[in-house]
Amino acid sequence: MRLNDDRKEYVAGSLDDSALFSDPWSLFGAWLEEYRATGVADATAFALSTVGPLGQPDARIVLLKDVQDGSLIFYTNYASKKGHDLAANPYAHALFFWPSLERQMRISGKVEKVDSAMSDAYFHSRPLGSQRGAIASAQSQPISGRPALELQFEAAETIAATELQRPAHWGGYAIRAERMEFWQGRPSRMHDRIAFTHTESGWSAVRLQP
Repeated sequence: MRLNDDRKEYVAGSLDDSALFSDPWSLFGAWLEEYRATGVADATAFALSTVGPLGQPDARIVLLKDVQDGSLIFYTNYASKKGHDLAANPYAHALFFWPSLERQMRISGKVEKVDSAMSDAYFHSRPLGSQRGAIASAQSQPISGRPALELQFEAAETIAATELQRPAHWGGYAIRAERMEFWQGRPSRMHDRIAFTHTESGWSAVRLQP
């Protein structure tokens, strides 16, 4: 296997200097909708990176569920590995990779839990199976085997649909963006990179060398 021979030329688009004067959230929304329009599965997926209490980085794929007030919203188990990381170090990095458009988006900032009402509303919008799965699984905790996990889910299935309640250990987080970087692949590796940083007076932008 010769990985160093894998090559491609990036020719799908460009990001000219007019983007320096754009609203980064409007540009992000346009890029995301363009990727969703391709029909790819899980178009809202992104890699969420966190840092544990001893400084160890970790990453996993999660799904973006909303964009509100300059924040990315996602939901998870607060007692999971990512939840423990965020409790110790409440900052995160979100990486979106949209290969068919030859684009990446990098967004980082402080993370806060969303309010209970918002978490409740999203929880009850999920399919019943997903609600029961959130109740049944102690995410990131060891278990003896798949049969034991199935038993936990079967126990959750005995809860009537009208009695399902969001577990206190499950809910939403908001990544409040402090930095946003747009990356567009270009020929000869002369990629376009424009980074936005949030300041007290708003967003400032700069073009970065590839």
